[in-house]
Amino acid sequence: MDRPPTHNFPHASDEFAVAQPPDGYDGPESAYTLAYADQPFLLRRELRSVRVQLELLKPELLLQDHGVSATLVLFGSARIPDAATAQARLDEALASGSDSAAIARARQGLEMSAYYEQARQLAAIATQAGSRWPNKLYVVTGGGPGIMEAGNRGAHESGGESIGLNIVLPHEQRPNPYITPQLCFQFHYFALRKMHFLMRSVALVCFPGGFGTLDELFEALTLMQTGKCTRRPILLFGESFWRKVLNFDHLVETGMINAEDLSLFHFVETAQQAWDWLINDYRLEELLSAPPAPTDV
Repeated sequence: MDRPPTHNFPHASDEFAVAQPPDGYDGPESAYTLAYADQPFLLRRELRSVRVQLELLKPELLLQDHGVSATLVLFGSARIPDAATAQARLDEALASGSDSAAIARARQGLEMSAYYEQARQLAAIATQAGSRWPNKLYVVTGGGPGIMEAGNRGAHESGGESIGLNIVLPHEQRPNPYITPQLCFQFHYFALRKMHFLMRSVALVCFPGGFGTLDELFEALTLMQTGKCTRRPILLFGESFWRKVLNFDHLVETGMINAEDLSLFHFVETAQQAWDWLINDYRLEELLSAPPAPTDV
């Protein structure tokens, strides 16, 4: 007797292969195409809830397949270059006789490039150390240039894999060349992208940035402050930058937040300082020596 099949019903991919429209029903006006293979149908406004579900499920299932359950999230400005690029921009501004404002911006860019190197170093340290733990640690970034590139680059240069969660934008966003291809995703919905940043995170490291960085930072702070997300360390790189941008003490003084809310984040200045804090104060190695935590939402 023939062995029974693993599943009683045909796989969708098998049906798709034999369900091509016959002559007379293969035009754009035909409704014959299978629903899950009909792109115009899936892109209808009424199908938004289905597309939201797909953006949650695709990364979730592929990351599960890859065994990813613990991530170190690095985020910050897409506009912070590496030191060599920043120096070249300054040299060009000086050589071309640019106005003083342009030269000042180029000098500032060179100064800010130090954060690129710190992100690169931290990603390398985390990838090397995290690869030896029972619950492997992966670096995850927004997948674009600047600080995101530095994070994926550090992981890549240390011989490890890393994740990129890209978003469709009219500018500044295309995958940097250091993301592991199997772990490079693209999102339409910001909300789903931010959910995937947090779902497996064991710590978040925030470098200087603009509106996007502030959005991601305050999303995480709010979810942790309100108890909607497990409290994880949030390390802010560059105390002088953050204290100029945000007056945390004033928020306490005016009663907008509680004094204990300041414990939601911790300032650091170097990659080694950040890693030492995670290992010694947060006891990260002990955490990742335990069985992987579920990512149910």
